[in-house]
Amino acid sequence: MADDTNLRKAAETADDLPDPHSVVGKHEEVPLTEVFDGAFVREHTEFDTFDEMVAFSPSEAATADELGTVGDGEWDAFVAETTVFEDEEAFVFAARDHWVAVRLGLE
Repeated sequence: MADDTNLRKAAETADDLPDPHSVVGKHEEVPLTEVFDGAFVREHTEFDTFDEMVAFSPSEAATADELGTVGDGEWDAFVAETTVFEDEEAFVFAARDHWVAVRLGLE
C-alpha cells in the first residue's frame, strides 16, 4: 500500500503519469469494491473481499452495493477489530491512496 508520503514520492519521481481526467471523470462514481479491491482487503483485513467484509459488518447490508449509513462508531469498532487500521477514517484514506496509486500505475 502506498501511504500519502510514499504516494507523493512515487508521483514526483514517475516519468509518465496519466492525465488526471483519464484516471477518473469529474462526475464518475467509483464503486466501493474498486476502491477496496481484493488486494487491498486481503492485505489489510481478515477478509478476502470488501463484499465479505460488509456482510460481516454491523450494517444490515450483505454487499458493498447495499451498504448505506452505519451507526456512529460501529464501523470504527469493526474496522479496529478486523483490520490493521485503528478506525474507519484511516481505513478509507489508505484505500483511497491505494486506489490512486493503482490508477496512476505507481503500485
